[in-house]
Amino acid sequence: MNDKLVFLGLLYFVQGIPYGLQSLLLPVYLRGAGHSLTHIGLTKILYFPWVLKVLWAPLVDRVGTKRRWLVATVSGLALTCLSSAALAPEAHIWGVVGTLLAMNALASIQDITVDGAAVGLLKGRSELGLGNVAQVVGYKAGSVFAGGGLLAVIDVAGWGPMFMLLAFVYFGVALFVLGAPVLDNELLKGQAEGRKGVQSDAVHPWRVWRKLLSVPGTPWTMIYVLTYKLGEQGAVTMFPLFLLDHHMTARELGFWNGMIAMCFSICGSSLGGLLLSQFSIGSLMRRVFVMRTVSMVFQSSLLTVLEPSPLMKGMAVLSLSIQHFLGGLITTLTFTTMMHCTQRAEESVQATHYSFLSTLEVLGKLMFGALAGGLVDWVGFPTAFLLFLVLSAGTALHIWKATDTGALREQPK
Repeated sequence: MNDKLVFLGLLYFVQGIPYGLQSLLLPVYLRGAGHSLTHIGLTKILYFPWVLKVLWAPLVDRVGTKRRWLVATVSGLALTCLSSAALAPEAHIWGVVGTLLAMNALASIQDITVDGAAVGLLKGRSELGLGNVAQVVGYKAGSVFAGGGLLAVIDVAGWGPMFMLLAFVYFGVALFVLGAPVLDNELLKGQAEGRKGVQSDAVHPWRVWRKLLSVPGTPWTMIYVLTYKLGEQGAVTMFPLFLLDHHMTARELGFWNGMIAMCFSICGSSLGGLLLSQFSIGSLMRRVFVMRTVSMVFQSSLLTVLEPSPLMKGMAVLSLSIQHFLGGLITTLTFTTMMHCTQRAEESVQATHYSFLSTLEVLGKLMFGALAGGLVDWVGFPTAFLLFLVLSAGTALHIWKATDTGALREQPK
């Protein structure tokens, strides 16, 4: 079991690096260069390959082995970082955009492969909970490394050395995967299933979609993953930029939001895995979503304070910490719900099914994250955050209803 957790945690760590670069480091870098919130919000388009990954998920499911796909994608990420190191964003902005887009494409294929491996490796309720902790904590740790640690590196050493460091990290992980013993048993299985899949479902792709949508619990899970982060995503994206405008420097924001708050997120994710072994997922989700709505009320109240002060800075750090803690807890509960749903599917389409759900999850966050900056530029921070609060409260009501009469209702023993 420990070998599985280390393997999954490390791969999710490197998978979280591109997200940290683009969600934590890039907005601060661009805001410091004088770009508008609308332009910063539009950088979410770079995540577009994540929306398309469901299109090539069946290929990953049926062709080759998990080891080959992982070595190829992680090595590709290393080469992409080497290319980025040779480009200066001030002089080669479109080249930088191209490399970041390539990083997202490779990371999305890696995500399909790792998720498929996790669905096959994790057995039983205990392993499923701990495996999802490794997934979420590893991913968030990679985000902290990229969005907080690398923000300090770029401030001291510059753009090129930062990407050189990332290239060495990726090459090291590729070598680790090449010799990972947890994948030793999947070679013959992957080859046999690959040939079978190419001869049947690959010729008739609508059969795959029919299998995906017929899995019990899929329709409710689809709606949930599309909407559960809408209000939170707007606040997580825009509140740090409000602080940058009025209360914090870029270095302070990199420390408090890129490292400390993300550490709280990791703690929340870890706690989620422990709580799942003691309580039902429905009762946990109902309480945590209400707590998130209350924390949104607190954060929205801070937008009325524009004058810098130590008290305001402390309240802002407290708000960020609570927000990320609850967000991490919710993410673990959500990915456990998704994986539990996927394990009801046929083994030949499990990676595709999970990729489909995670694509919808990314799409929900991506669409609103791209629009949040323009919304704030249009109506201002207070009005925009009122909308974020309404969306968060709506999700809490959706969960509450599901625990009473819907997909999360506890079955009598």
